[in-house]
Amino acid sequence: MTAASASRVGSSRLRVLADPDNMPALDRAIVRPDLAAGLGSLDRPPRILLLYGSLRERSFSRLAVEEAARLLILFGAETRIFDPSDLPLPDQVKGDDHPAVHELREHALWSEGMVWCSPERHGQITGIMKAQIDHLPLEFGGLRPTQGRTLAVMQVSGGSQSFNAVNTLRLLGRWMRMFTIPNQSSIAMAWKEFDEAGRLKPSGYYDRIVDVMEELVRFTVLTRGHAGKLVDRYSERKAAASEGATSDLATRSIA
Repeated sequence: MTAASASRVGSSRLRVLADPDNMPALDRAIVRPDLAAGLGSLDRPPRILLLYGSLRERSFSRLAVEEAARLLILFGAETRIFDPSDLPLPDQVKGDDHPAVHELREHALWSEGMVWCSPERHGQITGIMKAQIDHLPLEFGGLRPTQGRTLAVMQVSGGSQSFNAVNTLRLLGRWMRMFTIPNQSSIAMAWKEFDEAGRLKPSGYYDRIVDVMEELVRFTVLTRGHAGKLVDRYSERKAAASEGATSDLATRSIA
């Protein structure tokens, strides 16, 4: 059994989150228990899919995503962290007919919001980060795996602080017709900011991730129930009418 498979949930490509309730860098006395109260329906937990962009055993983008997932759970969300270790390159497999691609799309369809975190490499996001996004089409089979969903963007850097990766992720989020929240996280010299156990040390970087996840939960609840209207487009209605289609994509953006 590989290290990657040992950290997965059963036969799926979802990672097991270690110590989900252990947040030593968080001052719980300041956490708001009613984070999204009054913004929208709270009849079910917000569903958040988290993607990271490195396959290293000690992947700082994965460790940052895990810190984000712990906070999201504390804030009442349900989270899934996708392991891209066996994801093929786009167009490598005919028709994208690969179990990892199918599963990634299933998790995207399940989600109401996402977190994308990439290392910055040569001034840009990594190939594995871009490959995951490229495997999420705007529409397939009458379903939309990204449109109408909220998005938070994060990056880690080996050197001084930069925003190249988060800027690219914002561009991609807009292209994928997602609602990217205003706040973002960029961790400089990430190798200094995580302890030996892989936990982010108390710092302004940790506090910023708390801010970003609070905002993501709020925007997800705020837009919940409105995604269909927000992505309803004249051009798509016109195309559907010309094809004699009866399905309404706007109502199928988020189940």
